[in-house]
Amino acid sequence: MRIELQNTLVELRGEQNPVATAALEALQANGATVDAAASLPDILIVSMPLLPVGGYDPTPQMQAARATGEAMFARGNGRILFLVSAAAGMPMRRHPEYSVAMAGVLATVRTMAMQLGPKVLVNAIGVGAVGEPLVAGDAAMLGHASVKRPGAVAEVTDTVLFFCDPLNTYTTGQMLSVDGGWSAGYGRSF
Repeated sequence: MRIELQNTLVELRGEQNPVATAALEALQANGATVDAAASLPDILIVSMPLLPVGGYDPTPQMQAARATGEAMFARGNGRILFLVSAAAGMPMRRHPEYSVAMAGVLATVRTMAMQLGPKVLVNAIGVGAVGEPLVAGDAAMLGHASVKRPGAVAEVTDTVLFFCDPLNTYTTGQMLSVDGGWSAGYGRSF
């Protein structure tokens, strides 16, 4: 996928992982400038832990993203994109605390979209089981994914480009799950 991001400043905050790294590389390949010390980016990528962890508290990242969003709103434009686990929209029985934390992030995404619109677009990508070996998700997700395989990091980065495309001006407050159908509930035995 190709988009036009010349003169666009991007900043990554949060967890460094192969998905976040690939997202930055894809944005740079499309003309964006990545600057970790940016005073106010045009696009803020907020990367949450994509592998389940217990006791994770997203509050500091949420507060920082909200402050950046308010500055973007005052400026008159911006985009914030959260990389979260697909568990934000569908809890994982094996990881209840992590699922609660991710669901809180999704609620924050939607609230920020309401508060910062129409000037700032705020969205999320719900990442399922991705990579071999897995760099996101849980191996148990694969038995419930419609496509019956782990996703590729490139499939997530294409979704990043969709959300960051300057032509995409009407999508906000959404989480697009890149999870091979896991969140659709395929094959679950409830």
